[in-house]
Amino acid sequence: MSALAAILGEHGETAAPLLAVEVLSPSTRLIDINLKRARYEAVGCPSYWVVDPDSLTLTAWELRDNVYVEVAHVARNETFGATVPYPVSITPARLLD
Repeated sequence: MSALAAILGEHGETAAPLLAVEVLSPSTRLIDINLKRARYEAVGCPSYWVVDPDSLTLTAWELRDNVYVEVAHVARNETFGATVPYPVSITPARLLD
């Protein structure tokens, strides 16, 4: 199975998404941070974000020269003003409102 097929699974998409967002849970934490991040990077997904509801953080990576580079790590009431792939502001504490 190719990396793209492993990411896209049964949904039938033929290209990587512009943005992948994972919400961590105790049972998937290591998979999301390590395996999924590496697979999204390998298939060329331009933006990968991880939300941790326990610590109220958001970490964002952008693909640069085929490698993810961390572009933001915000906690609680801090705000991440994304421009890629879409202009949006995210404040982790507000995600639970």
